[in-house]
Amino acid sequence: MNFGIVEFGYAFGETQEVAAVAADYVPDPERIIGWGYTTFHRAPQDVHAVQLATQAAEEALKRAGMTAAELGLVVYATSDHPEYPHWDSSAALARELSTPLVQTLLLNEGCASGVTGLGMIAGQLAIQPDLDNVLFVAVNRTSEFHRNRMTVNNSVHSDAAVAVILKRDHEDNRWLTTSQITDPDLCDFFRSEYGGSVAPLPPLSWNSLTAPSGLLRVQNHFDRDPKRLNAFVHDLEQRVVQVVEDACRRAGVERADLARVIYINDGQSSMQEIADALQIPVERTNAELAALHGHMGAADQLVSLGEHLERGELAKGDLVALCGIAIGMRWYCSLVRI
Repeated sequence: MNFGIVEFGYAFGETQEVAAVAADYVPDPERIIGWGYTTFHRAPQDVHAVQLATQAAEEALKRAGMTAAELGLVVYATSDHPEYPHWDSSAALARELSTPLVQTLLLNEGCASGVTGLGMIAGQLAIQPDLDNVLFVAVNRTSEFHRNRMTVNNSVHSDAAVAVILKRDHEDNRWLTTSQITDPDLCDFFRSEYGGSVAPLPPLSWNSLTAPSGLLRVQNHFDRDPKRLNAFVHDLEQRVVQVVEDACRRAGVERADLARVIYINDGQSSMQEIADALQIPVERTNAELAALHGHMGAADQLVSLGEHLERGELAKGDLVALCGIAIGMRWYCSLVRI
């Protein structure tokens, strides 16, 4: 299936310095600062995910010289709590853009959906030969009632959206393939305890600022056994390598052909570890951008891809891997040819 990214659009929450506000979230701010993030984005209290998505989508459409009426499919990928239960955010985005009757698709595979969504869109293009123009938006807007953005995992969670216009037969920034694997035994990792049908409301004494870290469930799963935890960390990295290699195999290319690997916006030590596992210099990852933006959930990889392009750090013909780890737990990779 031949399609590519025509244009990008972005929306970010207000930029804040990690060192200045970490103590508002945790009692040991030096631990957070040690992850290597310098800044992150926090949306105002009255700005939610669909609003960020709309801002990014409008910018992408404007850059592409298109109107919403030209879209055949609107795809919305999200990685945090929605504004409302029983509510289709993809339809809400289409309404904000004033599209006429249009197909919409809602994806919520956590941080993965901004990358795996490309493969799902390829499927829609394959079965709908009259579908030409697709709007794909990935957004993360942390619900601070449900989660502490600095204790979900070892990342500073950040609020942002990225939109891309995808066009059939567009030769630049062309999707090649998508690969993913899931370890279902780990599906409870990083879940939110409250807000679903099992536990709609938290106890009166509960507060996300003082709730246990999401990493506690990981540690308990392995009975806090250092050997098992170390083996798990090794598996985390090697499964990233596995999906990258599988994507390369499907596309008929070699891992050594990769000009850049764009990973989730993880801490700096984790970025180095992934670079080592893939046997590339960390400078050929998105480590620098990760430190500036924080972890923007599903928006990480497409934001970084767009910014690397705009900074002149990618050239025509370069092969780029968009990869990462998400809830599920899921390992995933999409390849893009610039």
